Amino acid sequence: MTTLQDVAAPARPRLVTRQLLVRFVSVIGTATSFYLLLSAVPLYARSAGASTGLAGLTTTALTLSSVAAYPVTPRLMARYGSRAVLAGGLLALGLPALALAVTANIGLILAACVIRGAGFAVLCVAGGALTVSLIPARRRGEGLALVGLVSGVPSVAALPLGVWLAGHLGYRPVFAAGGLAALAGLASLPWLPNARGTSTRADGMLAALRNPALIRPAALFSATTMAVGIIVTFLPLAVTHADANVAALALLVQPAAAIAGRWLAGRRGDRHSNQHGAGPGEKRGSAALLVPGVLTAAAGVLALSLTAAPAAVIAGAAVFGLGFGVTQNVTQTVMYDRVPESAYGASSALWNLAYDGGMGLGAAGFGVLALHTGYPIAFVLVAGVLAAAVLPAVLAAVAGARAPTVRTK
Repeated sequence: MTTLQDVAAPARPRLVTRQLLVRFVSVIGTATSFYLLLSAVPLYARSAGASTGLAGLTTTALTLSSVAAYPVTPRLMARYGSRAVLAGGLLALGLPALALAVTANIGLILAACVIRGAGFAVLCVAGGALTVSLIPARRRGEGLALVGLVSGVPSVAALPLGVWLAGHLGYRPVFAAGGLAALAGLASLPWLPNARGTSTRADGMLAALRNPALIRPAALFSATTMAVGIIVTFLPLAVTHADANVAALALLVQPAAAIAGRWLAGRRGDRHSNQHGAGPGEKRGSAALLVPGVLTAAAGVLALSLTAAPAAVIAGAAVFGLGFGVTQNVTQTVMYDRVPESAYGASSALWNLAYDGGMGLGAAGFGVLALHTGYPIAFVLVAGVLAAAVLPAVLAAVAGARAPTVRTK
């Protein structure tokens, strides 16, 4: 028997569409290509005769070129459309990887990192804006969590796989696989919509930087990504040599827990918003998860301060990963909810800037801090900084509740 409630309740829109599945082809290719080479390239440079510092510059070149390319990508989308920009990004990610399989010249290695970093940034911004346009607004949090799962699994697998393959088969198969993974995504582009951003000031990058409703969640997300940069860089150094395997396990547990956190936040945020009558542009349920996400991340970092206790390190990595995944999904969701579709590119660029900028600042600042305090106290202080970030999280949640509804398709 059909009840009045069943008649009144709107049907949930379909999440996984044909176009979204097609989009997943380049998502998987991008993640696989980027992470296969991420740790293998510094090792390759070192084997080619580069010093340790010069080998480390390969990652610096990759990161800096990414940060430089984020702000200009929305303008490229407005002028050329998403398909052309995505094609350029895939070529910039794939072709230099194939070139690395030919020669071990250190100049070429650094140039390849610069080009690949720019290509990856273009794919993150343009791909993110296109992807969110393919997700129903009422299921945006869940959809972004699904995208995180699709990109996260190959990321987690490809990072250690690249190092393993380089050690057992040599570097050329790694570079060839990384290049082909990116270039394979080109075949999917003709079946994707050619979305365009806008070149107007109202929806551009400068407007996004002046919008408190976007800056607050971006700043909050940047605080949690600072902790990611710290953990990835310094956790292996903080644990004792006898517990080296513990650090490796913790670095595997953390991103896996983050994937779970993104999925849980997306599901719960969408359901809470829809059950309480929030419109597509409100997502109050998602914004309400900001504070729990940050506090969970802070608790995880606090547990990592017990560097001499292997169980605490593994548990801390898992708890932090869960909190980071929640914050990752929520900030991304609410930032898209607060802008019209024409500004998706600028919102995506700002979110990605917060991601990479926070990681870089965290890794740089923690090294100086730990030099004076030691690793355990430094981790405690970082946990305190994350806990203090609850205040802007509350402001972001309040702003989300008061923000005017932005109707999207």
